[in-house]
Amino acid sequence: MKIPIKDRYRLQDKVDLILKVNYNSSFFAILFGIACYSFLNIKEVIPFVFIGFALLNLLNTILYKSHKKLLVTYNITSILAMTGAILVVLFSGGIQSPFVFVLAIVVFAGYVTTQVYGQFYLIINLAVLAILFLYELGDFRISQNMVPEESKNWFAFLSAIFAIYLLGGVFGRNLLAAHHKLYKSRNEIQERIQEKETLLKEVHHRVKNNLQTVSSLLSMQSRTIDDEKMSSIIKSSQNRVVSMAMVHEMLYKRDDYLSKIELKPYVKELCDYLVRSVKGNTHQVKVKLDIPDNKLSIDTVIPLGLIINETITNALKYGIKDDSEGEIEISLRKLLDNRYEMYLGDNGVGYPEDVTSGNSKSLGLKLIYNLARQLRGSITRDYKRKGTYYRMVFEEVIEVFNSVD
Repeated sequence: MKIPIKDRYRLQDKVDLILKVNYNSSFFAILFGIACYSFLNIKEVIPFVFIGFALLNLLNTILYKSHKKLLVTYNITSILAMTGAILVVLFSGGIQSPFVFVLAIVVFAGYVTTQVYGQFYLIINLAVLAILFLYELGDFRISQNMVPEESKNWFAFLSAIFAIYLLGGVFGRNLLAAHHKLYKSRNEIQERIQEKETLLKEVHHRVKNNLQTVSSLLSMQSRTIDDEKMSSIIKSSQNRVVSMAMVHEMLYKRDDYLSKIELKPYVKELCDYLVRSVKGNTHQVKVKLDIPDNKLSIDTVIPLGLIINETITNALKYGIKDDSEGEIEISLRKLLDNRYEMYLGDNGVGYPEDVTSGNSKSLGLKLIYNLARQLRGSITRDYKRKGTYYRMVFEEVIEVFNSVD
């Protein structure tokens, strides 16, 4: 399986950090061991622990180049470091040993790698400290302080140097470099996001402009046709184009990067446009909306807008005739499993119950049922109320918008 680029970068940062820590800690451990043996007159256990750790850790680091298993290399290094540190602590004063703080470096290295390993080594090292403390309280001894009295200050000094060097000179320096790299990468990613967001907004803007151009052409065409039926068909097509153009206009005006539409303002704007388009600026039609503040994907809103367009247009043309009073109702509520229920219709004259999408010649009625299926839902007519009311159950769709069959 191909590793994503950003994950490869993160993995490489961890590889670089662990390898540098291994090489540096091994080199410094050899120097520490030589110093203990040659200058501090520590002839037993402690210098050999340092040199043994250094040699085994170098071998472990070199073997990584052949097996490429970072966790194996890291865990072996951690076990060697923890074992070596415990031995040095035991033979240099126990809980009072200045080298005891090196155990904290093992925990720190664990958290640098992953949180799980950090917590694991934290628990182990806290348990080790507790055992060392209890060991000091008891009378039983399995080890003695191998550091001569005259060398204790120097040993404490070198232990502090060792700890500070690993924490600051190795971990600190490399973590700072990784932080700068991450900061630079974040800025680059942010610039790319802003660029893509600008391009996406521009795409929606151009799509909206193109759809408005098509709408204008249809409007001009309808005015040149004397046939009222043909002019009405072109006008209906114009309204369908406008309902889609509104979606892209709202996406263009958004400030965030989400391709989701606030349904309530979209439906309100669409209904106001359709009422003005069919009934003019003076009318007696009321629009009643009960829609919560839901945001739906563009792949859901476009077919949903077309369904509303067909329903409202039919209501305004055939249900609420001429200048009579009427009410259009649209309500929405969320169901379980990302599904929604929409109730929409008008209190006009309605149409016969025996007319269905199967036997009707109306394109609008066929579109309503086909678009409902596209939304993986169903639509049924409510015959209990006067007029034409529909109950539609659908789900949010996030996919490529397909043409209506």
